[in-house]
Amino acid sequence: MDPLFTRISEDLVARVTGPMKFRLFLQPAMAIFFAVRDGLKDARDGRPAYFWALFTDRGEREAMVKDGWKGVGRVFILAVVLDVVYQLIEHRWVVYPGEAVLVAIILAIVPYLLLRGPVNRIARRLHHGVKERLAGD
Repeated sequence: MDPLFTRISEDLVARVTGPMKFRLFLQPAMAIFFAVRDGLKDARDGRPAYFWALFTDRGEREAMVKDGWKGVGRVFILAVVLDVVYQLIEHRWVVYPGEAVLVAIILAIVPYLLLRGPVNRIARRLHHGVKERLAGD
């Protein structure tokens, strides 16, 4: 398995300097945008932090996954398509479809999961602080 991980890591590093490197900034930025939007909506609706609740709230897990996919699904699919295009440019064929999915997970899903919950918590704290200041006036 060691040569497999070596090849994958070398291929992932090569994407940083290869063609279409703009997507390495654009796709996480899009995922961050959707994470902020959905995190603010979660805060308004009084929902728990997204990533944590995926593991702790069994009853709502399926609905939460569907909601998360709705938020980041297009970015994920775009990331897969753009990595396939990258492979066509670089290798003249889609040599490693698994790498396309891995890159899409790294560029779209990871930033979304890491930011949606903290945005929710920060927005709730800020909102709570504003309410306390207004009540104190």
